[in-house]
Amino acid sequence: MNPFLLFNRLSAAFSGNARAGRRSAAALALMATTACAYAQWNDQLGNSGFEDNDQPWQESEITLPAPPQSQDLLPFYVSPIATQSFAIDAKSVTVDSDGVIRYTLVATSSSGARNVSYEGIRCATYESKRYAFGQPDGAWSRSRYGQWRTIHGYAANRPQAVLAKNYFCRELTIAGSAEDMVERIRSKHTLASQRDLQ
Repeated sequence: MNPFLLFNRLSAAFSGNARAGRRSAAALALMATTACAYAQWNDQLGNSGFEDNDQPWQESEITLPAPPQSQDLLPFYVSPIATQSFAIDAKSVTVDSDGVIRYTLVATSSSGARNVSYEGIRCATYESKRYAFGQPDGAWSRSRYGQWRTIHGYAANRPQAVLAKNYFCRELTIAGSAEDMVERIRSKHTLASQRDLQ
């Protein structure tokens, strides 16, 4: 109920009973103060245009980067049981306005076969997404299954887990700029090792 209306009703009820009025004087004063505070707070919300509803997150349109060049690849360690080696294209790393970190990942098998993918990691939800796959001629092929998926530590998406945990995300927030992330990978200083040095 509106505090002003409640205050008026209580005042009317107590006006015919002097004894009750004396006992409730302090309570009525407190109600008046609360009503004034409520009005001020409500006015501030109205003036600011605040509405108590969250705007849905919307992903930005992406532009596929140039194909990776060997001199720009930064290798990073995944695990002792990994069957591929992994590297990031330093020039492809971006932190975009929608809160997504995008990058080109290069996975190379022990036989030398190379898989290239353009991906995104969203720290706020701890999810990853593949946008496209690189072709031998440097062109990109859009992923047919480009959906956001929760990052887990098992083998199928271990590189994304390593990137998110060690280089890109601090808990559920973005850990610095794209330049910061590239420098961590280049210098092999993970977020955990940086905390240990502080």
